[in-house]
Amino acid sequence: MASEFPRPIGTRRRFSGLLAATAVGVYLLLIAGATTSLTDAASACTTWPTCHAPVDPLDQTQLVIAWTHRLAAVIVGALVAATAIVSVLGDVSRRVRWTILVGTALYIVQVGVGAATATLGPSAITPGLHLSLGIAVFGAIVLALAWDLELATGTDDDALEAADPEPIDEPEPATGRALPQGGIARARLTAYAYFKMMKPRLMWLLCLVAAAGMALAAGPALDVPTIVATLGGGVLAIGASGTFNHVLERDVDQKMSRTADRPLAVDLIPVRNALVFGGLLTVASLAVFLTINALAAALGLAAILFYSVVYTLLLKPNTVQNTVIGGAAGALPALIGWAAVTNEIGLPALALAGVIFLWTPAHFYNLALAYKDDYARGGFPMMPVVRGETETRKHIVYYIAATLVGTVVLAWLTDLGALYAATVAVFGGIFLWTAIVLHFEQTERAAFRSFHASNAFLGAILVVIVVDALAL
Repeated sequence: MASEFPRPIGTRRRFSGLLAATAVGVYLLLIAGATTSLTDAASACTTWPTCHAPVDPLDQTQLVIAWTHRLAAVIVGALVAATAIVSVLGDVSRRVRWTILVGTALYIVQVGVGAATATLGPSAITPGLHLSLGIAVFGAIVLALAWDLELATGTDDDALEAADPEPIDEPEPATGRALPQGGIARARLTAYAYFKMMKPRLMWLLCLVAAAGMALAAGPALDVPTIVATLGGGVLAIGASGTFNHVLERDVDQKMSRTADRPLAVDLIPVRNALVFGGLLTVASLAVFLTINALAAALGLAAILFYSVVYTLLLKPNTVQNTVIGGAAGALPALIGWAAVTNEIGLPALALAGVIFLWTPAHFYNLALAYKDDYARGGFPMMPVVRGETETRKHIVYYIAATLVGTVVLAWLTDLGALYAATVAVFGGIFLWTAIVLHFEQTERAAFRSFHASNAFLGAILVVIVVDALAL
């Protein structure tokens, strides 16, 4: 039987691997290009295609960065060319082939723009044109990758009906749980229940987002009182949002295995008490934010209302785009952190918020895949339930690509340096690769692997943003 692709590719899975390697290569080249631009390394290399330094180079580090960028462009160019040739000779769909060819053509144009920039100077080229072309090439390759993976691994009948979910096989969770007789044990259980309502698992990541916003805004001048007040108000706001979410979803929580043991689902805490607790957390959060400025307090209140009302009541039960739009709740801490320092909303803060917003679907769709049946029983129109696992996996790749582009834009708008570039390159590549493996494995384990890779990716870049910004 003849191979679908020319040797040494041979199989569709290897072709998908080649596409993935090309996508990662283009992304790394974007990072290298952004670093070259930020460090003004092009001034150390004014010839093309080889790189000869001026007689008295300003900085040997700049020369190394420029050379690295040139060599990376050669390697990535070879990958792009190989992918284009294989797509023409192999058994791929028409839209995949043409998308790859368009990306290849754009890459050739980008090389020409880079050559003109090196020989004629940056002022001879429209600012941002070289980076914009790189983003377009990356987008084309990732689109081709997502469509090819859909063709190679997808099916057309893997959606469920959220309105008519299959009944749960497990016994219904018991309600009205009795408290322990001992006073200490009862107090401990009750205290833990209130703590659990605050969704502490979300706190560390969202606090990191706010910390990154503060660090970008203040740099080394960031003071301890601002950090304490911002993170303290943020923790209280997250707790309030989580508590209201538990109240509003208590009936649905009883139908889902992963939420059936929540405090309100088992009547461990009365609804009235939970509402009072959430209200107190809200008031306390606003009071702490107001010690900073009114804008931080307004954004904190907006975050609570958006997650509790807009996401929980309006988006989550009614639209398949709930996770996408709901990502705004996770993005708001970036604006809060910046506003706490500057009393305004700046472009870098919006760029950081954009990274979080785009990351959220790429992150949460993995969890939705792992708990697909559970969400169906709860009646939630999650992407895997309504449109199927194939469509969901494809959208994970889309949003990972968008997130990676967002990290490049953030680097371009700020003074983040080589540590940031290296971190997003390594962890972004791992995140993308786990999403590709998910297409072929299609198991709960693979979904959780991609989910954890997404957490590691965002956590790592937020920590690096804080370290890099504070070290400037």
